[in-house]
Amino acid sequence: MSGTIEVKLAEMGIELPAAPAPAANYVPYVISGDLVFVSGQIPKNDAGMILGKLGDTMSIEDGQEAAKACAIALLAQVKAACGGDLDRLAKVVKLVGFVNATADFTDHPSVINGASDFIGDLLGDIGAHARAAVGCSSLPLGVAVEIEGIFQIR
Repeated sequence: MSGTIEVKLAEMGIELPAAPAPAANYVPYVISGDLVFVSGQIPKNDAGMILGKLGDTMSIEDGQEAAKACAIALLAQVKAACGGDLDRLAKVVKLVGFVNATADFTDHPSVINGASDFIGDLLGDIGAHARAAVGCSSLPLGVAVEIEGIFQIR
């Protein structure tokens, strides 16, 4: 543990994983000035990838857990971008969430709240962010959610 944010994570019972490696021809993040653009992160837990389709095989609560897992992976990437010092994070600027959903599912924002609520609980004011929540007919590997983010660092 290197700082305040990681202490708070520990209090929440969360240990950041190592930053996931890219699964295709892209980089996990790009730093431009004081902004870090993190590529889309997919949800994983101890059992593996979180697969499913909202409105069919998954409840909103299950989708929220998947979104939270994506947020944890996003923070792992930010930590890597900051040379291991997550306390260099100054602001969560924007999250864009993609929800694997049936054509008649319309509660995408509630699903992505799993990430937004976690970020807000963890980071307070610096976690308040702009956001989009988009429904998709499928996502890579059949995952339930994918989230990308923009972060300001010191």
